[in-house]
Amino acid sequence: MSTVHVTIDIDAPMERVWETIMDPNRWGEWVTIHRSVRNVSDRPLKEGSTLQQVLHVRGVSFHVNWTLAELTAPRRADWEGRGPAHSRATIRYALSGDSNGPTKFEYTNEFNPPGGRLGVLASRVIVGAASEREANHSLSRLKALLERD
Repeated sequence: MSTVHVTIDIDAPMERVWETIMDPNRWGEWVTIHRSVRNVSDRPLKEGSTLQQVLHVRGVSFHVNWTLAELTAPRRADWEGRGPAHSRATIRYALSGDSNGPTKFEYTNEFNPPGGRLGVLASRVIVGAASEREANHSLSRLKALLERD
């Protein structure tokens, strides 16, 4: 398993950050590897909601089926994803701060590639530091988006 954990402070109220990160239609505005989303089961999202997302990493597009496994609005959302070849990921969005801002956004992604230990090694070679770099870039885009409004 590989884990990416990045944090950013956003000068915006927590509710506004929450509304943006929990709106799949807005992911394209800030998630760098996001390409599309479809089959969103519920609007607004709730615990148990599902959706399909197309992501693009290192020249390859792939589909991930996500389930919103845990939800404590507006503070935490845990997503469980299943991707190609039995890969799995868990993503956590955690917000802290007060209603006026700034808001601290902690993003954690735990990725379990297929193939056991060999898959983990291959994932490190193929993806390398790209995951953390992309996560930081995505959070920087989110910050810019919310602080300019």
